[in-house]
Amino acid sequence: MDRLSTVVGDRRRLINIAYRLLGSVTDAEDAVQETFTRWCALAPEQQESIESPNAWLSKVVSRVCLDQLGSARVRRERYVGPWLPEPVPDRTEWSLGSHTRSADPAERITLDESVDMAFLIVLEAMTPPERVTFLLHDVFRYSFAEIAEMVGRTPAACRQLAYSARRRIPERPAEVMTAQRSDLIRSFRRAWESKDVTALVGLLDPTVVAVADGGGVVTAAWHPIEGRDEVTQYLIEVARLAGELTLLERTVNGQPGLVALHDETIAAVYAFEIADDRIRQIWSIRNPEKLRLWTNL
Repeated sequence: MDRLSTVVGDRRRLINIAYRLLGSVTDAEDAVQETFTRWCALAPEQQESIESPNAWLSKVVSRVCLDQLGSARVRRERYVGPWLPEPVPDRTEWSLGSHTRSADPAERITLDESVDMAFLIVLEAMTPPERVTFLLHDVFRYSFAEIAEMVGRTPAACRQLAYSARRRIPERPAEVMTAQRSDLIRSFRRAWESKDVTALVGLLDPTVVAVADGGGVVTAAWHPIEGRDEVTQYLIEVARLAGELTLLERTVNGQPGLVALHDETIAAVYAFEIADDRIRQIWSIRNPEKLRLWTNL
């Protein structure tokens, strides 16, 4: 296999790294494209002098993402309402029709615990250097010596960054089996569609928080809604305003979630965090710019 084939064949791995670092498939694609552009800009003799193209690509995409994370913080300060990561579907659940799967960036993202919505949101609390170092070491298993070369720091500094990042991760609820999650989300769907207040209250944790991301493009709550009664009222009001609300059970970032349809158009994607057999977090992504991967039902 020649070097060009090796580089192109590394696209999936690079997309996986970039998405976890940036929380956006669109930005991840841009970062990988910039990485390939820089490779192509090298003279042939420069490309030949690179002992490991894969390592070089990892280094460049990490630095591109680090730069993007810095500018993303500035953009998110101006973002209208809460910012949530771009949700990723499990394409095997969709009727693809004439859609070309190989051209779909979602097809190149491996769905595992490192793309769980709760995990991606925790990453947002980290500084860009912490996030890059933590993900490269704890998720992608690069050594601190390799990461130091990628981010331009010493191995000792990278070790400290990873340690600092881990301290930002709150204790996560006990793992709930996928089947149990699916059953709970199915019960939630039925209660919500039927506007059953009593059933909804029974499914929500007393401290439940609902966060909606409309990006100022569509109507959405500008602030998190906290508490079981408040969230229940909010859900009932959403269902009332939506009129004929259709909810589909779909995998969202590797976990059971929901897709809301209004007039046969995808209006929102819902992700959940579950603790003690109750829903503790509801994340609603309504910004149409973040739903482009979900439009091919």
